[in-house]
Formats: sequence, C-alpha cells, structure tokens
Amino acid sequence: MSISFECVTDIAAPVQKVFDLSLEIDAHLDSMAASGEKAIGGVTSGRIGLGEQVTWKARHCGVVWTMTSTITELDEPHRFVDEQLRGPFHAFRHEHLFEQQGDGTRMTDSITFEAPFGPIGRVAESAVLGRYLPKLIAERNAFLKTTAEMPDSSPPGD
Repeated sequence: MSISFECVTDIAAPVQKVFDLSLEIDAHLDSMAASGEKAIGGVTSGRIGLGEQVTWKARHCGVVWTMTSTITELDEPHRFVDEQLRGPFHAFRHEHLFEQQGDGTRMTDSITFEAPFGPIGRVAESAVLGRYLPKLIAERNAFLKTTAEMPDSSPPGD
C-alpha cells in the first residue's frame, strides 16, 4: 500500500525560472540545510537532467538516510519526474508540474511513496512519514518561492 499527496505552491515568477530552480541541486541543498542534506554522488551541483542521478545523504526523523534518485521524465518547462533507484523507501516517485498562472507559476508536487518492511513499514507510513514528508515538501517549496520571487535571483551555480 502506498501513500500519495500533493503540495500546490503559487509563485510570482515565470515558469521557466521556477522550473530551472527546481532542477538545481544547489537550490535543493539550500532548501534542506536544516537536515544537513548533502549530494554525495552523481550530479552534486548545478542542474540535473533527464537520465541523470544524484545520491543524497541527510538526517530526517533522527535517522541518517541515503537515497539515490534519477530524473525519469522531463518535459521542459512543464514537468519532470524523479524516482528513487536505491534508498529507504520501497518506492518513491515525485512528479513536479509547472503551470503558467497570469504572471506567475503554479507549482504542483505529486508524491507517491511506499515504506519498506511490510506491515511495520505501513505503520511508519501513516504514523510518521505521511505527516513528515508533506511538511518537508512545503518547507522546500517555501524556499523555492522566496528564491524565485527575488528580483535578481538566478539559480545557484549560474
């Protein structure tokens, strides 16, 4: 059994700018500074692209996690998907959608995940991860929103 959720964020910036920022490893690291997240393998800075991988290491819920994900689909500047190749989840898929809304962008994150370990994992899904992950994505999106809405901001690494 898996859990799915969406997080919708309206950003007063052009679609291309928000799309580019969302693919920037450095922006992701900045948004996850509280968890000490690091990119330790694959693409570790700059923009990640279709078929490329990154390995993340971070502390979440008091546990150090290592997860390798890859960009499995990319339709610039409207959509991309990243999926876990190796890591703490039985499955993890994150679809990023970007829609023009007037002068800004509506960014929608659709996430589906399944914890490992059968019945024990399902308890963790509902008791911890089902609440923690939406909060984590909302925090990341708040960072992206603030960064994208800065008048002279450009993606890190530019």
